[in-house]
Amino acid sequence: MLHNNTTYKHLLNSFPPRTINSEAELEKTQAVIDALIDKGNLTEDERDYLTLLGLLINEYEETQKLIPDICGVEILKVFMEEQNLKQKDLVTIFKTESIVSSVLNGKRKLTVEHIQKLADFFHVSPAVFFPISSS
Repeated sequence: MLHNNTTYKHLLNSFPPRTINSEAELEKTQAVIDALIDKGNLTEDERDYLTLLGLLINEYEETQKLIPDICGVEILKVFMEEQNLKQKDLVTIFKTESIVSSVLNGKRKLTVEHIQKLADFFHVSPAVFFPISSS
């Protein structure tokens, strides 16, 4: 199907699509996308333009290695989820399921012994279980 070249060119001229290299550029691109979506009932040209901008955002987000600053019990929960582990699977580390539960619910802190055993169990550095210093 042919595009209405005038409409598509207008869209391209109003906000020329470019590779996104910063959070500021990401926000500007997202604002254009939001405005188009809010408009509703998009023409084929607008949908194609929207797809193009979406691809640029996706490309940018894929290049960003967004690693959350998590540690301690939060990282333990991530490891458990990734490996489909239940509390009972960690009894060998914590001795009882109630201790596992208390640690996961924030009622007990991880001990040095727990951290060492968790590091061995998950094959990671014990450092991932220590709080991130805010220096």
